[in-house]
This record gives sequence, C-alpha cells and structure tokens, in this order.
Amino acid sequence: MHIARPTSRRRSCVAVIAALMTCSTAWTGQDLAVAGGAPTPSATAVKLDWRPCIQGSPFDCATAKVPLDYDEPDGRTIELAVVKRKATGPGGRLGTLFFNPGGPGGPGTVQMPQNYESFPREVRERFDIVSWDPRGIGNSTAVNCFSSPEEAADWNASKAVGFPVGEKERAAFTAAYKDLAQRCEQRAPELLRHVSTADTARDLDRLRKAVGDQQLTYYGISYGTYLGATYANLFPGKVRAMVFDANWDPQAWTDNASDEAPRTTAFQRLGSGRSAAETVNHFLTLCGSTTTARCAFSAGSPQATRDKYDQLLQRLRKEPVGQWTYAGTVADVVNSLYVPGAPELAGRLQDLWQGRVPEPSTLPPPPPVPNPNPYLGEEQSTAVFCGDSPNPRDPGAYHTLAEAAADRAGATGRYWIWASAGCASWPAVAEDRYRGPWNKPTANPILVVGNTYDPSTSLSAAQAMAKELANARLLTHDAIGHTALFNPSSCINEHASRYLIDGALPPAGTTCQQDAPPFAAPQLAETGANPTTAHLAGVSAALLLTGGGLLVALRRGRVIR
Repeated sequence: MHIARPTSRRRSCVAVIAALMTCSTAWTGQDLAVAGGAPTPSATAVKLDWRPCIQGSPFDCATAKVPLDYDEPDGRTIELAVVKRKATGPGGRLGTLFFNPGGPGGPGTVQMPQNYESFPREVRERFDIVSWDPRGIGNSTAVNCFSSPEEAADWNASKAVGFPVGEKERAAFTAAYKDLAQRCEQRAPELLRHVSTADTARDLDRLRKAVGDQQLTYYGISYGTYLGATYANLFPGKVRAMVFDANWDPQAWTDNASDEAPRTTAFQRLGSGRSAAETVNHFLTLCGSTTTARCAFSAGSPQATRDKYDQLLQRLRKEPVGQWTYAGTVADVVNSLYVPGAPELAGRLQDLWQGRVPEPSTLPPPPPVPNPNPYLGEEQSTAVFCGDSPNPRDPGAYHTLAEAAADRAGATGRYWIWASAGCASWPAVAEDRYRGPWNKPTANPILVVGNTYDPSTSLSAAQAMAKELANARLLTHDAIGHTALFNPSSCINEHASRYLIDGALPPAGTTCQQDAPPFAAPQLAETGANPTTAHLAGVSAALLLTGGGLLVALRRGRVIR
C-alpha cells in the first residue's frame, strides 16, 4: 500500500534536491506513521526500566537481560547497557531509531550521547534514539582479560603502536597477541563464544520488542552495517527502515562462507588498505592545492606535498620524533581522516616535519551518562571480529601479506593487514555465526550510503552491499572521511530523513556533496558543519573506533591500538 506521508514541518531544501525528491521511490508495507505498537508477548521478553542516566541528563538509561546462548534461552543471562534520548518534537513520535556506532566494540551508551547532535534534526524530532553497548563491550557484560588497568596498560605497552616494523617488533607483536589469547581463554571462555554479530542481532530484536516497535528502524555505521545486514537477513519481515553508512561487504567479511583456510585477512578482503591509500592521497592532493594558511603541511602543489609526506615517513622510520614512530604516524593519519579535522592533522604532520613533537589533541567533554569511560580493551573488539570473520592462523603470514599490501597501497596496506593479527592465535570461534545468505527479501528496502574517500570502508564495499541485499538503494557521498553521519552533508541528511520518516528513497544514482570539504574556504565550511563533529578531530574520551574494530585513543599525542 502507499504510505501516508506525515504532516510535520520539514526542513527546506535547495530546488534541485526538492525536484529529485518528487521522483523518489517509497516502499510499501507497514505505515511508517505507526511504527510503534505492543511488543510480541514472550516469556523471556526484555523489560527496560528507563531512568535519567544522571541527575539533569536529557538521556535515559536502562539495563536489559538477554540469554548468553540463544540455544538455551532459559539458561545464563547477561546484561546490556542501553541509553535513550526521547523524540524532541515538534511532530508526532514515529517510534524508535536504534543506532550502532560500529567497531566492533563501539559503546553505544557513550557514542550516541556524545554524537547525538550529528543525527538530522528531523530524525531527532520524530524518533526516540536508542543505542546500547553490544554484548561483550563496555558497560554491558564485557570481555575483560586483565585483572587490573595496570596489567592491561602493560600489555598494551608490550607491542608497537600502529603495526610492527622489523623482526624484533614483529616477534613482540606476535607474542603479545598470543599472551592475550591465553589470558582470555582463562578468564572468559564461555563469553568469548557468544559475542557474535548474530547474537547481537538477536539482542537487537529483543530490544525492538521491548520499546514496542513492530518493525525495526535502524542506523548503523561501519561494523554496524554488517550487524544491520545480519539482522535484515535473520528477521527480514521486521525491517521498517535501515540506513547502512560506511559499509562492510558481508561476503568479503565472511570470506564467502568458505570453510577453507583463509589466505587473506578480513580487512584485505574489504579493501581497507587500498581505500585508505586513496583517501590519504586525496587528503595530500587537497592540502597541496591550497596554501599553508589553510594546510600547514602544503608544499605548494599536490605532487610536492605527496613527496613531502613520503619523505616524512622515511625519516620517521629511521628516527622517531619523541614517541612518534613511522607506524604510529601512519595509524594517526588513517584514523584522523575518519572525521573532520584535516587542518589539525596537517599541523601535526608539519610539526613532525620540523622535528617537533605535536601537542596533544583537545578532548571533548564527556557525555552526561553514568560511566562515560568504560573499559574498552582490545580484547573486546577482537572477540567479535575474530570470532566472526576468517583470518590466517599462521602468525608468520601477516608479514608476508603486509609487504605485498604495501606494494599496492603503501604504508596503509601494512596498517590494515596487521589490524587482524590478533586473530592468528585467538582461542574461540563464535558458536552462532551467520554467514549468509544476504539476499532474503525484506519487508521494506534498505538505504546504503558510501563515501568516495574513506580510510576504512571503500565505496566498492558499499556498492557490493547494495548489490547483495535483496532490496537496497545506494546513495553516494562525494566526501573524504569515514561515514556520512560524522562528515556531514545536508543533501545526505535530507535523503536519510525522508527515508527514515516516510520511506522515500533517493533516485537511483544519486550523489551528494560534503558540506565542508577539507581545507574549504570559511564560507563553504559554514554551510552545514555540525559543531559536535568538530570535537571528534581529537577524540580520546569520544572513543573513535576504526571500521576494523581497533579502538583508537589519542593519548599523549599518539595513537594507541
């Protein structure tokens, strides 16, 4: 049936976008104005006792209990920390938008409140926005393989920042992850086997029922797109509206459901190294196309600036600047390009070029939640992606793969190969993995968004996601950065809002522009920049996660994996 359009006031748009919207596709199925409804009765239904997270906070918090093992629904339970911001109005509430911030390992109870203003205004007006720390993560029942923070810090310090360079660092890297695997097998053997994406998708469906929505409205970024695709194929009839932003190709992630020993890493199959190389190259091109007043690292032309960057890395490989090593700088560059902050990155590179240790980044204030800085050890993300995705089990294979990747993608190729190194000795495979199919017909179509220059998730992965799903529409974002949500485009926001509110898909082949490209003139940068996303440039407390699931904290001016 045709969906009745809500009558709430919408944001005005430029004429060309308005014209495009008149020929947008709208889905059929449940009326989007009645997303809510009584949850399906269940003997094990989740109950959410919402209370203000802290006194005076606009966010509400609750705890959900779910089965550890869905094959034993009446067995041991675990807890999920959940957070909500109520719809602000004006306009009638349409239901709940569930948000997953990626990772794996993103703590939604921190990242959603931290970045709430990044959601389009109309979406905040019409939906409660709910997020949660997935099982194994953060404030939920979490994987923790250390007896104290000091022990965890010592483990972190035992391996190179970014990736290993040289035989000695490679040996220490391998030994560190072998040690981590042994610790985790001793401390959390049962939990390790029940933190799969499929388990989290089933948790999400219970949360959907708990808020009273008959179908799911969802926004997932990075790893959250893979979670969304898993949900859509486990519960195809429950899809109301789902936005997948910065996509993981599910066939690549699962190695096409092959039972053969994998010969490549998950991030290699996703094309992360190549995409990162193209993004860094584009950043340097933009930098070299402007003056040092806008990009401190500019050498006067794109080629000269690219050459300057290569020379800097060669120098750092021979002699670090303070704690800034070759590999640590590569990691900082890749992760800094996730979000707005190109001038700050250029400033750090220029400091290093001149032999100065860059100043630490300014941290944003913590969100108003009970525990804005939960323990997020690397074992949490590792438990999810190593349990879900096939990676080589021979530690020695990673050096060979990294050098081959460097021939194609330079230093970023090395970075993304070594990002999977923890899987070589990981002790557990998820008992309940979902490996396809990915094309089950869903009740409503899915909107897939991909950036042209993304340091983690390639546009080709978004194209593959849109092709593999049974009913999806690709929306291309001509932008540099990881996700459209954190690299704003008023055009993307308009399309996403209309889709989430009343089901209007953008016309096939639509491409949107970034509101504030790196090093843009001030008048351009003011057109759509979100002040909240500006905080992300120097995150530590903001908990920036790479699309590969490696927690990045900028501490004392360097990236810690």
